[in-house]
Amino acid sequence: METINLLEIALVIILGWCFSAICLPRISLIAYRRRLFDQVDPRKIHTAPIPRLGGTAFFPCIMMAVSLVVVFNNLLMGESYINLEISTRLHALLASLFAMFMMGLMDDLIGMRYRSKFVIQICCALLIALSGICFDSFQGLFGINDIPQWLGVPFTVLVIVFVVNAINLIDGIDGLCSGLSIIALIAFGCMFVRHGLWIYVLLAFGTVGVLIPFFYYNVFGKVRRGRKIFMGDTGSLTIGMLLVVMAVRLSMNDHVDNEHIPGEIVIAFSFLIVPMLDVVRVFFRRIRKGNSPFLPDKSHIHHKFMAMGMPQRQAMISIVGIAAAFALVNVLCINYINSTVLFIADIAAWTAMHLLISRKISRRQSSMDITGASVSQEKQ
Repeated sequence: METINLLEIALVIILGWCFSAICLPRISLIAYRRRLFDQVDPRKIHTAPIPRLGGTAFFPCIMMAVSLVVVFNNLLMGESYINLEISTRLHALLASLFAMFMMGLMDDLIGMRYRSKFVIQICCALLIALSGICFDSFQGLFGINDIPQWLGVPFTVLVIVFVVNAINLIDGIDGLCSGLSIIALIAFGCMFVRHGLWIYVLLAFGTVGVLIPFFYYNVFGKVRRGRKIFMGDTGSLTIGMLLVVMAVRLSMNDHVDNEHIPGEIVIAFSFLIVPMLDVVRVFFRRIRKGNSPFLPDKSHIHHKFMAMGMPQRQAMISIVGIAAAFALVNVLCINYINSTVLFIADIAAWTAMHLLISRKISRRQSSMDITGASVSQEKQ
């Protein structure tokens, strides 16, 4: 990697960090003055009203950081990362990110029906697929290689909408969504460096820079000092769209170097495996219990870890560690294990982990019931 490229990666991280660190305290101040809080209810974990507009900083800060580095490259090197093909895809991505940003902002401020949100998400996903960021191969997964466009476009739309909502739903405890996203973005950035897709490298690492100050305020910020803030739907939808587009882009067969890791589609989505598998499990659980899959409850992975008795921060660290472990194992094993076998093994490991967690929760609840009954008998 050339020195100039390393400098650009460092610069985009620093710029994203600085812009985010400047914006977030001011957004928090405005939210407190205008009483724009994520209110407490029985389903939520926090016990005090906290601003949920942190995500309003994400899109503008990412764009500022990436745009300045692109301008720096153009002026210094006299060349651009962006040709006509990349420009079309990039503008489709930016339009979709802006739509996610505006939709999330409306939802955070006044609320939106989930049907309206699905329509907007589908339109954005279709725009991205038609721009050229679209599945063109399954790279041997389940024995399928190249796929025609008429199948690739609707499948891409389905995956984008699914992952965007999975990222949105995983945002349930402090630091979880941003922590998982930082891990995934660093992995995506490194993969894009390998393929020489530099505009995506800047987007990935610029977003890392923006998320680091947010992670600090979200996890370590003090409510009484007005420093704690949530990302809200504005942030989770924006980050979700960016992450899934990067995963789809890595899964395509038109990289500059034409060199693929075997089963790269599995590697790309292994960075998002925790939110993806969690939302599938939760949806099937709700349907099995006769509930609407779209009605919120307390059955996500972070709720289960806390039901085992873990404090919120420990649960966050454990889940982020699990996500990192899945990604690392898949990267290390993909050269030795068939991608289909590896994908099935991921699902089996995830299922076994949840069965073990459910058993521990049942034992803990039984123990608490016995203890409570004993205390009641002593009082009598």
